[in-house]
Amino acid sequence: MNRRGQWGEIAALGTAQTLAWASSYYLPAILAQPIAAELGLPAYGLFAAFSMALLVSAAVGPFAGKLIDRRGGRPVLLASNLIFACGLTLLSQSHGVAGLALAWMVIGVAMGSGLYEAAFSTLVKLHGKDSRNAITGITLIAGFASTVGWPLTMYLESSFGWRDTCLIWAALHVLLGLPLNARLRPMSRETARPIAPPGSTGAPASGNRRSQFLLAYVFAVSWFISTAMAAHMPGLLAQNGVPLLTAVFIAGLVGPAQVAGRLLEFSLLRRIHPLASARLAAIAHPIGVLVLLSIGAQGSMAFALLHGLGNGILTIAVGTLPLVLFGAQGYGYRQGLLLIPSRVMQAGAPFAFGLLSGWWGADALWVSAGLGLSAAIALLFIEHRVHGRT
Repeated sequence: MNRRGQWGEIAALGTAQTLAWASSYYLPAILAQPIAAELGLPAYGLFAAFSMALLVSAAVGPFAGKLIDRRGGRPVLLASNLIFACGLTLLSQSHGVAGLALAWMVIGVAMGSGLYEAAFSTLVKLHGKDSRNAITGITLIAGFASTVGWPLTMYLESSFGWRDTCLIWAALHVLLGLPLNARLRPMSRETARPIAPPGSTGAPASGNRRSQFLLAYVFAVSWFISTAMAAHMPGLLAQNGVPLLTAVFIAGLVGPAQVAGRLLEFSLLRRIHPLASARLAAIAHPIGVLVLLSIGAQGSMAFALLHGLGNGILTIAVGTLPLVLFGAQGYGYRQGLLLIPSRVMQAGAPFAFGLLSGWWGADALWVSAGLGLSAAIALLFIEHRVHGRT
């Protein structure tokens, strides 16, 4: 495949990922209050349903990864668009707890088969050990998911109501998401890159188990922080003295900051091992929390930018570190297993952090800062070279 075709494929997949994230992961932060108000539920009820969706996605992830390993990512990602559309349509028709739960369970199936893990596995299946640049490319584009998703969802909800907002997102999956994912090459002997078995590099097929355990912990902590901030950052900034509309704007800067972090990884940091760049990224959130809670509302922009920078680089690390450390063989299935703890931690993040912020206000951020610091420490104990570099 020529370079122009490859970048066209990356642009299409990155745009499809932006749609997938904006219409699922970033939806509750804006729609939780209006949905809860109409259905007569506390706001944490919707976050509980969202948590259930993340648990479902954790269960689906390894199976979706194994299917991508065998068949390629195109059919899995196309199916995820249809499942997203069904789930969002069900959400628009919810009138009680049962309907809400069913809708988010369906959305959870789509998340487990249609977000970054599936996209990364698709790229590794197509490009093998040369996937680092492609993974960075789609995360550069999809880094704008919150920047696009939060304001657009807020505008749609204020103009049409939350039910029609969900239907509009569902329609976009059919009218935009399906054609974009359809641009991926179907797997064939001509288009699929062969993946060398692990033994060809002299590394054991299982990799280093301690490194796998530590990496799973780092991903779990990182996704917990990311999910908690996606659900609560505007509210946390407001609790720290920032007007709500300003808080939404500042929280929206996380997206550009993520893209900036990924550009940094794509340019300067690509010269170093992905493990080293992940170590630097892991301390960004704790530093941002220190700035925010030390100087107050004046530090809110620095906090959002530092969080976004670190989160952007760590998102790439989720795709590249397992490839670099353990190889491409069986990448999709391994990726699904490594991210089960992440999905479980994600599932509890909106509800748990909502409770913490209810008790302690913005001081709850000290908890996320401590977790981020523990992830940085864990990365120091992962072997620098296990399966070679890309």
